[in-house]
Amino acid sequence: MIKVKNDKKFLPAIITELPGPKSKALINRDKKVISSSYTRGEPIVAHKGYGAMLEDPDGNRFLDFSAGIAVCSTGHCHPKIVEAITHQANSVIHMSGTDFYYEPQIRLAETLARIAPGKTPKKVFFCNSGTEAIEASIKLARYKTRRPRFIAFQGAFHGRTFGGMSLSCSKVVQKRYFSPLLPQIDHVPYAYCMRCAYNMTYPKCEMHCVRVIESQYFRQSIPPEEVAAFVVETIQGEGGYVVPPPEFHQELKKIAEKYGILYIVDEVQSGMGRTGKMFAIEHWGVEPDILATAKGIASGMPLGAIIAKADVMNWEPGTHASTFGGNPISCAAANATIELLESEYIENARKMGDVLTKGFKQLQKRFGVIADVRGRGLMIGIEFVTDKRTLKPDPKLRDDVVAETYKHGLILLGCGYNTLRFCPPLLVTREQCDYVVETLGTCLEKLTAGRTM
Repeated sequence: MIKVKNDKKFLPAIITELPGPKSKALINRDKKVISSSYTRGEPIVAHKGYGAMLEDPDGNRFLDFSAGIAVCSTGHCHPKIVEAITHQANSVIHMSGTDFYYEPQIRLAETLARIAPGKTPKKVFFCNSGTEAIEASIKLARYKTRRPRFIAFQGAFHGRTFGGMSLSCSKVVQKRYFSPLLPQIDHVPYAYCMRCAYNMTYPKCEMHCVRVIESQYFRQSIPPEEVAAFVVETIQGEGGYVVPPPEFHQELKKIAEKYGILYIVDEVQSGMGRTGKMFAIEHWGVEPDILATAKGIASGMPLGAIIAKADVMNWEPGTHASTFGGNPISCAAANATIELLESEYIENARKMGDVLTKGFKQLQKRFGVIADVRGRGLMIGIEFVTDKRTLKPDPKLRDDVVAETYKHGLILLGCGYNTLRFCPPLLVTREQCDYVVETLGTCLEKLTAGRTM
């Protein structure tokens, strides 16, 4: 455990204008050579990281509540992760797991099969990222079922390759000018109860958003016998950190089983301890047929995986592979990551998630612009509106909050249309969480001054 309590180097310190001169120089170099397709947020240049802290080349110190988009689960440069990477780099750097064998990959597969939800025996396929895990899931589902269609959800984000992008339904910019996309994918409303697509109220709705799939879609437009799989985020990530009701996944899984449809859960952002359980789907007590994971699995090393029931992952050799997937160094980092998650950081995610949620709900009482505080563990979203009665979204305020908290040394990201996300490393401390709540309150006081609450 990195000891951080009462150590000022584990809280922000801004000593120059932002960005500082060294950061500005690097940003100017970046603009000349890096693709304009990258989405740059606040002008933060990463120079040195430790724990939940990030320093820029000018010596400014930031509290990173983005964790590299929920990737650095054990924090920046955790000593045990660095040790695992270094040890493996001194042994074998690469020997493709597609054609050969090596112990770190085998051990990691054994571990993932053990910690995956449900008691059914599992097998694992390794790749390099979350979107590759989704691509592998699509291929496996079609191979297993011999069916062509998929049902995904409005607000979903499953990656930027053609398969993942076809399943996604988050932002138009991700799809514009890239057609034709993967055919025979249908999108239905997600259980976003605050903004119900059917203008109903939970629980009086009796999970209409699930029941309508069978009563309407399967009767009018989607032959269920042609559907290979439901592809669903346990908690929607880029769509706004939307947490569905307790019955959602359970009822959806029942429909899947009734029609021989596979249940694919995207745990790329919500998995690996982030929600206070190893995988978020455990909160709903559902065993998926295929689970896609990445991001936090290897503390920043590139790695993705799908974990499937053994009788589902029975495709023949050569049907799918990956040269770099399951790289020895990434697997070594993942093995060390999971050890840390199981020994202390999942529990810490639960505790610190409670601290943040309580603090944010107190802010919600103070500021009428906060319509909702939602999440599990250290996957928390705050949704901003101009008016709580109409729930009119306020994306500008969300963006202003990101910019203003940056001036206080806090790194945050948005998600969805008007939601602020909190996905810090799982080792954050009480002092750091208190700083975030206090800073957010200070910034909201400034940004909402003069507004009628």
